[in-house]
Parts: sequence; C-alpha cells; structure tokens
Amino acid sequence: MSEKFLVREPTLELERDVVLTPQTRQMLSEAIGALKNHKIIYSDWGFGEVDPLGRNMIINFYGPPGVGKTMAAEAFAGSLGRPYIHLGISEIESRFVGETAKNISAAFQQAAMEGAVLFFDEADTLLGARLSSVTQGIDNEINAMRSTLLIELERFEGVVVFATNLAKNYDEAFVSRIRYHIEFTLPDISARQALWSRLLVPAIPLALPREELVARAAEMTEGLSGRELRNIMRTALPRAISLQEQEPRLRWEDIESAIEDVRLAKRNVGKVVRTSGSVESARAALGIS
Repeated sequence: MSEKFLVREPTLELERDVVLTPQTRQMLSEAIGALKNHKIIYSDWGFGEVDPLGRNMIINFYGPPGVGKTMAAEAFAGSLGRPYIHLGISEIESRFVGETAKNISAAFQQAAMEGAVLFFDEADTLLGARLSSVTQGIDNEINAMRSTLLIELERFEGVVVFATNLAKNYDEAFVSRIRYHIEFTLPDISARQALWSRLLVPAIPLALPREELVARAAEMTEGLSGRELRNIMRTALPRAISLQEQEPRLRWEDIESAIEDVRLAKRNVGKVVRTSGSVESARAALGIS
C-alpha cells in the first residue's frame, strides 16, 4: 500500500516540553506505563485470556480550546519513541460516496505498518452517534464512516489518540471503547507560572526582573489558555519594539495591554456555539450541505 497520510517524527516529549496540571500529567504517565508494561500484564500475567481486545490503547484528550491537547498528542508519541499520523476531518473526508470510510481504514492500515500513533483531532465529528433516521445518501455515508471507525478500533493493535473540545457529543459506543479519558483544563497558577517562564525566553531584554514579570503575568492571566498566553507575547513583543526605538525592552505595560486585548477579544469575538454532534455539522464536515 502506498503511503496516503503523512507520517511525522515527533519533536516534543511530555516531560521536557509540555506544561500540564499534575492530574493530567499523572493520567498521561499511567497511559505510558500501561503501554510499556503491556507484555507483563497481557502475556506474563495472562490478562489477555480475559481481555482479548486489550491489544490496543485508545485515549481521549478533552477540554477547552488552546490547552495543549494537540501538542500533548505529539509529545505522547515522542515519549513513546514512535512516529505519529495527525488527522483532521479534512484529511479523511471525501465528496465521493464510500471514500471517507475507505480513508479511515487506510489510516489504520498505515499506522499499523509504520508503528505510528494515530491521532484524530477534532474527533467529535467522527465519534458522534449513528443516524437512526436516514434521509439522504450522505446520511448513509456518515453511518458508514462511524461503523468503519468502530470496526477498525476493535481490530487495531496500536495506539489511537482522539482530541476534542466537545466530548459530550461522543456516542456511548465509542466512549466505552476508550481506555483513558484525560481532561485538559485551563492552567492553574503553577502552570501559568511555568508557561510564562518558558515564554519569557532568556534572550528577550526585560525592563523588570524576570521573576517579577512572571509572577505578575501569571496572576493577571487566570482563565486564559496556554495558546492565549502565547498570543499575548506575540502582541507584546512587537509592541515593545515599536514603542521604544532606542534599546527596546519588554515592559510590564506591553504585556498588560496585550492581556487586555486578548480578554477583550475573548468577550466579544467568536461566541457562535458549535453543535458538531448534529447531522448538519457532520454533513458539513464531509463537505456536503
């Protein structure tokens, strides 16, 4: 079979590169431990006799946008020393009847051949309930896609990671097949301090002691995601340079004003509620209205 999907070598590892809350890190460590000790549990201890479907590891990362689910999926593969295949709906959808289900099967086959972690991003569209009232050909396509995914999950012997902002839209048939449901939350004060320590890289000239900026920024960014903290720095750094022509340094005022910008956008922009478990959104994800 020729390669259909891009197989990537991870550049991240969990311990080295990802800031996580203690609870999330503990769950990820347990999942890695289960994989590394699989032979002991299923062969040496004989648990495979009563759990023949335990050959695989299916994990679900869930939580709000921007909290590190996608980064953690790559780092999870990196910590296992495996390549990974990153799939969104755009990589597997097709306007041709039956092709989306075939693409899903091809992804599992390729992951098995490469020994790759198979990562499905925005998985709520894929893991919704089968449609009981079929009104169009595309409804059959959606059901075929989800049935194929269930079959592939049953027989796959590798690692699958799903990620979603909308885990409540998952169908129970998928939920019960997932071994670890790992929640990713907005960073607490300790995580925000760690994130700001990383974002304020040593080469950036600072107007205040680094520790003071980290403490202030961590205190002022409660309720914001790691992605939003990065966006704050993306705004604050060019602002610092544009406002100080001679020997620019990053000031607290630059960070503070960027925080205000992000909070304003959070209040006023992008408040449309997605309902990706619906028939309409599944049809839209497949490129058919």
